[in-house]
Amino acid sequence: MTSFEKKPFNPTKKFAYTQAAKPVNPAQSPRRVAYEILRDVTGSGAYASLALDKRLSESRLAGPNRRLAAGLVYDTLENMIKLDYCLDFFLAKKDTDTAIRDLLRLGACQILLYDRVPDSAAVNETVNLAKEVGLEALAPVINGVLRNLIRGKDEIKYPNPNQEPVKYLSVMFSVPEWVCEKLVAEYGEKTALEIVRFRNRDSGMIIRPNMQKVTDSHFERLLNKKVWKWKKLDIPHAYEVTGAVEIGRDRDFLSGMFSIQSASSMLCAMAVGVKDGWQVLDACAAPGGKSAYMAEMMNGTGRVYAWDVHPHRVDLISGTQKRLRLENVRPMVRDATVFREDMETRLDAVLVDAPCSGFGVMLSKPDVKYRHTPEDIAALCEVQKNILNTCCRYVKKGGVLIYSTCSILKEENENQVEAFLQAHPEFTLETPDIPFKEQQGEYGLQLLAHRDHLQEGFFIAKFRRQK
Repeated sequence: MTSFEKKPFNPTKKFAYTQAAKPVNPAQSPRRVAYEILRDVTGSGAYASLALDKRLSESRLAGPNRRLAAGLVYDTLENMIKLDYCLDFFLAKKDTDTAIRDLLRLGACQILLYDRVPDSAAVNETVNLAKEVGLEALAPVINGVLRNLIRGKDEIKYPNPNQEPVKYLSVMFSVPEWVCEKLVAEYGEKTALEIVRFRNRDSGMIIRPNMQKVTDSHFERLLNKKVWKWKKLDIPHAYEVTGAVEIGRDRDFLSGMFSIQSASSMLCAMAVGVKDGWQVLDACAAPGGKSAYMAEMMNGTGRVYAWDVHPHRVDLISGTQKRLRLENVRPMVRDATVFREDMETRLDAVLVDAPCSGFGVMLSKPDVKYRHTPEDIAALCEVQKNILNTCCRYVKKGGVLIYSTCSILKEENENQVEAFLQAHPEFTLETPDIPFKEQQGEYGLQLLAHRDHLQEGFFIAKFRRQK
């Protein structure tokens, strides 16, 4: 979805990140592992999903302990602004170092959100964890703050939704105020509330068969042999599975029988409408799912140029290509903002799944909420504009250009499309022939997770070159 490198984690300006996590050892408790992951994210700017995979693998936690560690991480990150808001009522010093703040967040998460964990156990476990990670001198402070939280949690005064609607949305659903302000301005208070409060905890992982190897019916027989639960979605070739542990090590996955791919990624590839023999550019392709899907839909013919600006991300594309055995995919290290004269008006289609804020995937990646500032969005929009203006020149007459993001902000989506059409009268906008096409608006297809019953919000615009 994005070619940007890791962004520093920055939920609020008042906390300084000064203490990195210590290495994990296999004997650690689930709370210790959860703390180390939080430190990776808030202290080092790591992505939560990657840090979780790494730390859980190192810890060798299994079963309920593994689920507890993962749940603590995601619940703490998902609700972090609210947890901090509550903690601040009982903290004499608000600019607490995040090494301590993360301990308090974990304790508050269990006290405020977990009915199954007794309050006393949440306090005792957090105090013991403080001692274990070298913050023994602060254990009395942590103990006092959390016990005050238990006694005073019913007295906390939350923002009034009628008097402070933006602050209310921010605190109660842990989305930065500036993002809530944009959502209210762009969608109205009612829809903004529906966007930020939506949770889809029952959803599983979406996978699809390798169309070069198996049909849907064959793939369903394969799924029936596994212990996973599965159901077919309304999106062609898409299956939602639950109960799959470490699916990346599954024998059929490793042999290229199927791919793990989000709904947005699949729909973006479908929107192109590739045909056998087409020459296609996937301009921001890593990790390669869209490139692979288009290559499969072309039955191994034609060519898909799969670009990314970062070599290690191109390695991911190459790994996908080799696992699926797709000979018509060409991974390359390329900066999509730099024009290549040799490709001008040569391609049947260009897909620009542009670098974006990622605010459409807050459900599955809660840490994304805290990674950007308003200034970042302005910079991202400039990159998006540059990529579009460069890559549109590769499309031949009658060819297709797709612009997509996993964002729900209009300045990254509809506003970009409107500006592009004004600058490029040789292109016209059309409705892609994909599921959810009824959501097409004046300047593209904006999907919202809560409304469309999806795991994420995303945007797709399809252009056709007329001359």
